[in-house]
Amino acid sequence: MVNMLQEIREIGSHAMDIYDYLVAGIDPRIKDYPLMQNPIPMTMTLLCYLFFVLYLGPRIMASRKPFQLKEAMIVYNFLLVALSIYIVYEFLMSGWATTYTWRCDAVDTSNSPEALRMVEVAWLFWFSKIIELIDTIFFVLRKKHSQITFLHIFHHSFMPWTWWWGVSYAPGGMGSFHAMVNSSVHVIMYFYYGLAAAGPRFQKFLWWKKYMTAIQLIQFVLVSLHATQYYFMDSCDYQFPTVIHLVWVYGTFFFVLFSNFWFQAYIRGKRLPKQDMKQCQNGTAVYNNGKHHENGNGIIHGLTTTNGSVHHENGSVHMGKMKKA
Repeated sequence: MVNMLQEIREIGSHAMDIYDYLVAGIDPRIKDYPLMQNPIPMTMTLLCYLFFVLYLGPRIMASRKPFQLKEAMIVYNFLLVALSIYIVYEFLMSGWATTYTWRCDAVDTSNSPEALRMVEVAWLFWFSKIIELIDTIFFVLRKKHSQITFLHIFHHSFMPWTWWWGVSYAPGGMGSFHAMVNSSVHVIMYFYYGLAAAGPRFQKFLWWKKYMTAIQLIQFVLVSLHATQYYFMDSCDYQFPTVIHLVWVYGTFFFVLFSNFWFQAYIRGKRLPKQDMKQCQNGTAVYNNGKHHENGNGIIHGLTTTNGSVHHENGSVHMGKMKKA
């Protein structure tokens, strides 16, 4: 027993040494930003998120009717559009459209205005992933349980957790390319969600849903290609190659998943009835050929969102009954 206690103390001591070493390596320029002093607040935030969406939220909603959150979703989606536009602009102005070569770009560790601007937008991109946890909370409150897939939960929790470390150690450089591309895709994606949440009167403006998946596939190709060039360079002074490896894995992994979704949904037509494939939208009800279809955020998110499930509730509806209702 004494030996076991001694071993536990030694393990605890080693773990604390590793933790102190990791915290000591955080970029001092970012330590004053919210949730960046150490990984504990960020980890607790994500654990609370998981507890709510997997256990507490469903139990609370079990005996309640789904919330109608149309106005909140419209505001939320268009605010994320504005935030994503700002993030893309800041990434461009802090390096990608000014001094970066788009190949091997090291992290600027100085306190120059441009370097500090990159630190700020890198943190803002990470914080946007925390804001996007609200996606799943909307699913819970609207009782869209089919949308809360393992892939969705995994991406929404694991992505901000890993990016916290990326921002802490490497706020900028070639590792930030995928953040800029991802934010560009989110401008389009959340604009689509905002229009879809606004109701059936915007149906005619949403014919391009199918191409959202194509845009996301292009995103993963760009991200993977940009990361891949690192492995063919004779030398590269980027300071944190682990970030490049992780980005490459992300890009390749999600490209495979999205390609499968594209094939199943738009080639084989298994995920959506063919006549309605272009008409199911985020939070809206669509009437077509006398049938009713309802879908939550059915588009798989970009590198930051990954929900490929599409939910259908079919039932013939006669026009007389519709008018009576």
